[in-house]
This record gives sequence, C-alpha cells and structure tokens, in this order.
Amino acid sequence: MNKESQNGLNKKLKIQSLRNSEYYDIQKIRDELYHLSVMQPLKTLPLICNGNNILLAYRNIKNNKGSKTAGVNNKTIKDIQSLHTDELIRYIRNSLSNYNPMPIRRVEIPKP
Repeated sequence: MNKESQNGLNKKLKIQSLRNSEYYDIQKIRDELYHLSVMQPLKTLPLICNGNNILLAYRNIKNNKGSKTAGVNNKTIKDIQSLHTDELIRYIRNSLSNYNPMPIRRVEIPKP
C-alpha cells in the first residue's frame, strides 16, 4: 500500500472513530476518565462501567483481527455477540467488578 493510500485509510479510520464516539456521546466520559486517572485513579471504574462506554468498546474491537483470538476465559467476540445489549453490558460489568490485576512482571534486559 502506498503512502497516499495509507494516509487515506488512516483518515477514514479516524473519522469512523470520531463518529462512534459521537454516537455514544462518549467524549465527556473520556475527559472525566483522563482527569480521574491523573487525580484519583481508583475512582475510574464507574466511568469505565458506563453502558455507552462498554458498547463503544465492543463496537471498536469486534472487527479487529485480535477479536478472533480467545482470551483467558477462552471466549472470543463471537461468543458474546449473541447476547442482547443489556446482557452484554451486565456481563462486562460483572467481569470488571471481579477484576483483580496481576502484579507486573518486569525483566531487566542487560544493555551495554
């Protein structure tokens, strides 16, 4: 793909992303998330669990190449695609309410 075609594709993807954000009226939530992540990171979960935020995330990832790969729960996007919107939101909220992040594994790579 030449550079001009790549730029056109990037512009189209950016426009689609903005359109999706406007559709779900999500920019205010993104601004609040950013502010909270800086000032009070532990208070971000209610915004992340917002129904429109979950639907936008689902919409943005369902067509990605990686969506065909099963996650740690052995489910793909196709497995949850059949859920009704309310069931999908409930499923994701439940997953997030039980989320406990693993400690970061860091390996130092020796460099000259």
